[in-house]
Amino acid sequence: MTQDQHPFPPPIPDATRRPEDMFDAASAPPPAAAPARPYDAVIEQFAHDYLRDRRSERRWRTFFRLIWVGLFVLLVWGLVSQRHHTATTTGPHTALVEVRGEIAADTEASAELIVSALKAAFEDPNSAAVVLRVNSPGGSPVQAGIVNDELKRLKALHGKKVYVVVEEICASGAYYIAAGADEIYVDKASIVGSIGVLMDGFGFTELMKKVGVERRLMTAGENKGMLDPFSPVTPKQQAYAQAMLDQIHQQFIAVVREGRGKRLKESPEMFSGLFWNGEQAVEMGLADGTGNLDFVAREVIKAEEVVDYTPRDNVAERLAKRFGAAMGAGAIKAMREIGHLR
Repeated sequence: MTQDQHPFPPPIPDATRRPEDMFDAASAPPPAAAPARPYDAVIEQFAHDYLRDRRSERRWRTFFRLIWVGLFVLLVWGLVSQRHHTATTTGPHTALVEVRGEIAADTEASAELIVSALKAAFEDPNSAAVVLRVNSPGGSPVQAGIVNDELKRLKALHGKKVYVVVEEICASGAYYIAAGADEIYVDKASIVGSIGVLMDGFGFTELMKKVGVERRLMTAGENKGMLDPFSPVTPKQQAYAQAMLDQIHQQFIAVVREGRGKRLKESPEMFSGLFWNGEQAVEMGLADGTGNLDFVAREVIKAEEVVDYTPRDNVAERLAKRFGAAMGAGAIKAMREIGHLR
């Protein structure tokens, strides 16, 4: 065995740190940073994009929640608010009720809304008289008849007069209502009259023959398919419909005669469905004079202040009508798109 060879392995170094080693470590340079791995940047970018999308999603969710909360508040406020737009008065005034557009159910000129406004106007102790300002081509004889009957009842109950002021047109069912007033005032160019009844439709039987279309209509009842546009009209059915129209026409004529009385200067054309301008209507007794709302309030009623009792759509109803289904569909689409951000 040579001198360089050792029979035993070298001793294990002592890993115990001595106090003097701490000073050596403090003065030693810091260890070199580990080299960056190539996929660390990708992971960092992915985390950054994910957090950004999450923040954007939360902002949009909060935004739409605030919108729906705001709409809900407006809806509740609108539903509890009054539909009548009136002013607070301490003295006599002229009560105004508007009759505009087609007279039919579920319109601004429905009997339900007009009668509601008339009741409020008559019941107000400060209303000196009621004015119906009319601008309507007519509509349902049923709706017009309801308003006419209520006018007569309210006049007798409260002892107040009713005046009608015509703007552009007061024809057919609108004149049916106006006939219940004490006096009617028009503009000289207003359209007044059309005292008649109609029932319109179409018939396609000849066209169906030309194009080879067969109508297959099954009914239980001989006249159940009466006035079907794809079936020929029988003389019996036509006579029945005409008799019904004539009866309603006579009801209309009776209302006009009762309302206008001796002021009417009847002629064969008066109840034929023709209409006239305001100047002619005054000459025929269908109206009492010319004048607008301010004139009637100031010169006839002697209560110049006018208070409007017409039902008005509240904020919630206006929003619903204006945006309605379009807004709802847009909101649903937006919410679905937000869900896809995840």
